[in-house]
Amino acid sequence: MNISHPRPQPQEVARVTSEAAELLEVLWGRASTAPVSASQLRVLFILEHNEGINLRTLADALGSTPPSTSRLCDRLQAVGFVERRAAPASRRELELYLSRRGRAFLGDLRARRENALQSVLEQMSTPQRSALLKGLEAFCAAAAAQIHEDGESAARSA
Repeated sequence: MNISHPRPQPQEVARVTSEAAELLEVLWGRASTAPVSASQLRVLFILEHNEGINLRTLADALGSTPPSTSRLCDRLQAVGFVERRAAPASRRELELYLSRRGRAFLGDLRARRENALQSVLEQMSTPQRSALLKGLEAFCAAAAAQIHEDGESAARSA
């Protein structure tokens, strides 16, 4: 996985990043996400950052339909990770919230994932870890900006 030249092209970096993501999935698979599926986990992550959204907004964020999203939320509510509350403005509309138990689950999951990553990172030199940290911070900033832009574009065209 060595980068062959000092000015890597975006497609080369994308290939290596994709490979890294696949390896992360394997490592994270060891830190079980039971009792939730990958789709349900996405719901929890979205609700964590968008408290009080309605079902349609959540379905749009997932790229899914409201009935499918409702079933995902039913299962998450059954295990105590999601709460549905009547919207203050309209009793007919429901808002979705991550429950205290859902937050605890995400905190525990993140701790298990970080422990799995830590053993890999300990095998790297300090300069390698520093370079990785700097690159990941830049990647996260760029990805967050693009996601935010895409969300604003979708809202304007709706």
